[in-house]
Amino acid sequence: MLVGTYTSGSSTGIYVYRFNTKTGDADYVSEANAVNPSYLAISANERYVYSVGENSEKDAVVYAFSFDRPTGRLHLLNMQPINSSGPCYVATDRSGRFVTTANYSGGTVSVLPLATDGSLQPVEKVFCFEGVGPDVRRQEKPHLHSTVFSPDRKYLFAADLGSDKLHRFDVNATTPFLTTGTPEAYTLEPGSGPRHLTFHPNGKFAYLINELSGKVTVFHYDNGHLESVQYIVSDTSPSNSDKGSADIHVSPDGRFLYASNRANTNNIAIFSINQADGQLTTIGFQPTELHPRNFIITPDGKFLLAANRDSNSIQIFKINKKTGLLKEKITQKITTVDRPVCLKFIGSCLESVDYKF
Repeated sequence: MLVGTYTSGSSTGIYVYRFNTKTGDADYVSEANAVNPSYLAISANERYVYSVGENSEKDAVVYAFSFDRPTGRLHLLNMQPINSSGPCYVATDRSGRFVTTANYSGGTVSVLPLATDGSLQPVEKVFCFEGVGPDVRRQEKPHLHSTVFSPDRKYLFAADLGSDKLHRFDVNATTPFLTTGTPEAYTLEPGSGPRHLTFHPNGKFAYLINELSGKVTVFHYDNGHLESVQYIVSDTSPSNSDKGSADIHVSPDGRFLYASNRANTNNIAIFSINQADGQLTTIGFQPTELHPRNFIITPDGKFLLAANRDSNSIQIFKINKKTGLLKEKITQKITTVDRPVCLKFIGSCLESVDYKF
């Protein structure tokens, strides 16, 4: 398990733990120095790790690391500037040809080619956007928050919190790797503040967490086309100024959806998924510690781990596979990482065993 952090406190960068899916224990292995590696991406072959350096434009970079599986250590290959500011999300295509970053402060998307050894080449393209939203404080300009590939990897969707849009790109077999799609963007509810997108395992549904409205948008998905079919509340705070929804994931079996809420709420909303049409029904809320910015579900669907930035903790929850509800494993909480903000698994390192809830 890899942990990205903010390094304004005692954290030094990215931390590596070995996670046991039988017991829920996580043992420290190593760490790698980086400045504000707030979001991570793993290559399809699990040999490389990419991280943003979430800084101002002068110091905003992407890091490339090789991962040594026997020792669990990261080795820096290189870094490249992204030619924008505030990168907060990084993704890599399945074929290992390029990475993309969503740049919150810059309001842009950067595209960087990859060399055959996994290292980063200079920026190929920076996509710039225009637009504002009704929230004059948070939506005064574009604020790109994620870049997510479609299940077939033919398209990439970029969520723009600042203009309430979900931009679409076509993924090409040769350079340029990305070109603007048709339509170029989907327009969402005014003031919603789209943040992170995830797809159902069946590839037919997609779910978008909206930071400012605290809602989940449910889409039907077909070959690059998104059709919104439902908006449902995730953050139940009474006013928009109290909301702060953050991350969203579907359980591996496709039966449940989870969404984290920060600000004054600090919980994970739990929804059941209608397998026929993908629509959601609220079934509960699991309290967390402060500011669950990011969370992850183990590939076997047994555990959910929440990175609580402001509590300096990673909580470990058991998932009841019948009900979708969570139960905290209090003794397994990780408190050795300062300001954790991103969790990723290198899946083939996980031990797959049955756990009786």
